[in-house]
Amino acid sequence: MSTLALDKVRKIKTLNQIAESGLDVLKKGNFAIDNEGEDPDAIIVRSFNMHSLELNQELKAIARAGAGVNNIPVENCTERGIVVFNTPGANANAVKELVLTTLIASSRNLFDGVAWAKTLEPEGSQIPKLVEAGKKQFVGKEVRGKTLGVIGLGAIGALVANDALNLDMEVIGFDPFISVDTAWNLSRNVHRAMTIEQLFANSDFITVHVPLTLDTKEMFNAAAFQLMKPDVHILNFSRDGLVNEEDMAAALASGKVGKYITDFPNENVLKMKNVIPIPHLGASTQESEENCAIMAARQVKEFLETGNIKNSVNFPHVSLPYTGKRRVAAFHKNVPNMVGQITSAISNYELNIADMINRSRGDFAYTMIDIDNEVDNEILPNLETKIKQIEGMVRVRFI
Repeated sequence: MSTLALDKVRKIKTLNQIAESGLDVLKKGNFAIDNEGEDPDAIIVRSFNMHSLELNQELKAIARAGAGVNNIPVENCTERGIVVFNTPGANANAVKELVLTTLIASSRNLFDGVAWAKTLEPEGSQIPKLVEAGKKQFVGKEVRGKTLGVIGLGAIGALVANDALNLDMEVIGFDPFISVDTAWNLSRNVHRAMTIEQLFANSDFITVHVPLTLDTKEMFNAAAFQLMKPDVHILNFSRDGLVNEEDMAAALASGKVGKYITDFPNENVLKMKNVIPIPHLGASTQESEENCAIMAARQVKEFLETGNIKNSVNFPHVSLPYTGKRRVAAFHKNVPNMVGQITSAISNYELNIADMINRSRGDFAYTMIDIDNEVDNEILPNLETKIKQIEGMVRVRFI
């Protein structure tokens, strides 16, 4: 696999329909959208399942136009030195709006009321009278003064929490991994739950915004429901696997859970009592799709042109100002003396180092080094070979 075709056109493949505004970002550089070729430099994807897809040797990056990456073989990509990006926050406003819409609508029994009203069409002139007589069966509750528990205070959860306060709700938040950036954006009026059990016990509504992991899988289960208030409403716009569906069905049937609003209908869910099934519309707005596409394209463009990495789920965040000097970008095992061996290989060719950065993430690390000298293209293949021969090296790229 050659990494030294430095001026070649970089090929981008899309596995779903990607908003044109995102593809326009790539038209401003040395890029070409090539959906027929088998050796793209990068892939931009939305929901396409890549787990059975063979990844070509030239592939350097995959960008998910969205937050979740369950459809991407992240572990395999890491082992091969392929950076995987997502676009956190790009669709946050769209999801937030739908969460708050369904929170209010479910509390007011709006969905049931609308469905009932549509059945009155054959009654002709009697419809107004029937509406007045029947509306009492759909009397709901206002959300003002009620308590909303928000699990996960990332880009979406923080927006939901802040806007719920503007609806005069009490808001409890739980997120043991909250970032500094999110903390700055979160209202000080959001009460912090020290444990998730505290949130369960005190919430009239619960909305969840966390990824599906071994720790969060089926976090909504019989034991959790036992801690909750009667008639609690649960909103799930994150992942279906967060809920034990058998336990949810029982909680709905008993009235322990009053409503379950989910963006992930399936055969089991549609059989449950008091479910409001949303056909996966959380991020389905024109604005969201464009925001995600633009963000994904910009991250791919920046990485391929400069090696800088932002919003990767498997590589560390790395940013080094690009000045046009020859740059070495190396992805390797996070073990001692890797940087020393890379710099030694460079100095063996009497090349000076102008700048460098090294960041680690788990078992792997990423090093970028700018070379001060003009580098003879005849030297580069030999230098590449020397660096690739370092034990623990996964991938080397020259920019």
